[in-house]
Amino acid sequence: MNAVCLKPSALLALLVMAVGLGGCANQPRPLYHWSGYQEQVYAHFTGETSDPTQQIAALEASLQEARSRDHTPAPGFHAHLGMLYAQVGKADQVRQQFETEKALFPESAPYMDFLLRNAAK
Repeated sequence: MNAVCLKPSALLALLVMAVGLGGCANQPRPLYHWSGYQEQVYAHFTGETSDPTQQIAALEASLQEARSRDHTPAPGFHAHLGMLYAQVGKADQVRQQFETEKALFPESAPYMDFLLRNAAK
């Protein structure tokens, strides 16, 4: 039986490749679902889109995608969606989105409570 001898540099290269490929197989699950959210917030604040119903539709589609992948929407997602619903006069949706934001991110509770108080006026 012939033994295969590898030079130290070849052994190191094989080790690096093995570790690199192993890292690709176990990519961590993302903490939050960001798909579409950042683009919609940017478009909203830069005035690139003036129709809140288009943004609502895009964010609702992103929310369905997040749910299908069992991902949590990014912080602020439901708050922004609630603000858009406020622009189109859907008070029940505003409350639901702000309450969802509070449930997912308890640190947002003071601000969400402030927005809920002002939405009721």
